[in-house]
Amino acid sequence: MSAEEARRAFLDWLGAERRAAARTVAAYGADLAEFLRFLTFHLGEEPGLDSLARLTALDFRAWLASLSEAGNGAASRARHLAAVRGFFRYLARRHGAANPALQLLRTPRRGRRLPRALSVEAAREVVHEIGVEAANRAEAARDTALFALLYGSGLRIGEALALSVAEAPLPEKNELLRVSGKGGKERLVPVLPQVSQAVAEWLAHHPDRTPSAPLFLGRRGRRLAAGVAQRSIRNFRRLHGLSEHATPHALRHSFATHLLADGGDLRSIQELLGHASLSTTQLYTAVDDARLFSVWKASHPRAG
Repeated sequence: MSAEEARRAFLDWLGAERRAAARTVAAYGADLAEFLRFLTFHLGEEPGLDSLARLTALDFRAWLASLSEAGNGAASRARHLAAVRGFFRYLARRHGAANPALQLLRTPRRGRRLPRALSVEAAREVVHEIGVEAANRAEAARDTALFALLYGSGLRIGEALALSVAEAPLPEKNELLRVSGKGGKERLVPVLPQVSQAVAEWLAHHPDRTPSAPLFLGRRGRRLAAGVAQRSIRNFRRLHGLSEHATPHALRHSFATHLLADGGDLRSIQELLGHASLSTTQLYTAVDDARLFSVWKASHPRAG
């Protein structure tokens, strides 16, 4: 059996017996066809099952290197490798063409995406004007309070929406807010006077101020859904010409990035964000470095 015949049999098995989605089968088929084309060139002949079983780790690494040279990123190479591994598992079970060399390969690691923060001006514009497009004054006050809390204290959208009326940070209360983050880990975050005032203005419209009621409510009187907040800022950014990465979570990124730019230390920012690892917080240093480089490139007379 040729490798191409085995590929077709594998795809038939994947669709019929494993009931994989048509798009998955098509993607695996394209990745494996590219793999076999490389082997034909690499080996000098069209491969069969015997030659597939004899491939070494160096052969597989040469294939991955060719993908990298062709411009495939880590995520794309990881997908190609997953397809080849699935193919070889099938060959080992159905045709006895096992190849242990695949176990020596590491899956290409995807680079971590840098957080995308808004400019100080754009973040302020969201907080100060998000309520302009609301359906009524109550919703305007609610949205203003919510987005002020996201940017002013660096909360995740889920953390803000999980707050109850009893937990509302009000002007007459302590300036620290206790937040329950990922894994139930609690942290204290400061609340700016402007933020607590915005929350107080929203509570003046709140239809249910019993302590256990959700702080942020939707139109039906239930806890506000994250999708509603995301839709609000999506409509806002389109009307105001902001970038597509202006999202609720971008305000949290902006909180951290702007603190760092103004001299905040990483350990303190880590605690404010509730990151379990400092390495996660350190991503913001790369964001600030990128910002500084862009300023240098735009301003220095010799940068061009």
